[in-house]
Amino acid sequence: MSNHGDFENITLILSDVDGVLTDGGISFDNNGIESKKFHIKDGLGIKMWQRAGFRFGILTARTSHIVKVRSAELGIDLVRQGFEAKLPTTEALAASMNLGMGEICYIGDDLTDLPVIRAVGLGVAVADAATELLKAADLVTQKAGGQGAVRELIETILRSTGRWDDLVQQYYAH
Repeated sequence: MSNHGDFENITLILSDVDGVLTDGGISFDNNGIESKKFHIKDGLGIKMWQRAGFRFGILTARTSHIVKVRSAELGIDLVRQGFEAKLPTTEALAASMNLGMGEICYIGDDLTDLPVIRAVGLGVAVADAATELLKAADLVTQKAGGQGAVRELIETILRSTGRWDDLVQQYYAH
């Protein structure tokens, strides 16, 4: 992922779920219970982003109980599920938080993410995103969705703004 001049302005990262925080696969057991596989490094990256004083949110077209569970585990209180038209939801979130669209980073993988990718201050596509997203994004991660792409994004922003090393110091203290 290359450096981007607008990293300093970003105070909120919004992420899609399927294909970004997961590899896009959805499993159902014989009882119809859905499961998803999340990458653990994305979780720690989200926690570090929050420790740096920033907000992280989820914006997904699907609705899934497991997303509520994972969000609660990570302390993510901005969770919007069931919104295929993601741009109006992003704009409403921005207004409710008194944020300009330039303060928002959005990471996605497919066509439903395209309007948001084009409207926010930092639009990011995962490495295996749809062609249209890859073309429209300000940045493309080296990692595919579900393989640590969100952690890569967060680490890149925090390193580029000089915040990463201070956050990592807590792990040397013990």
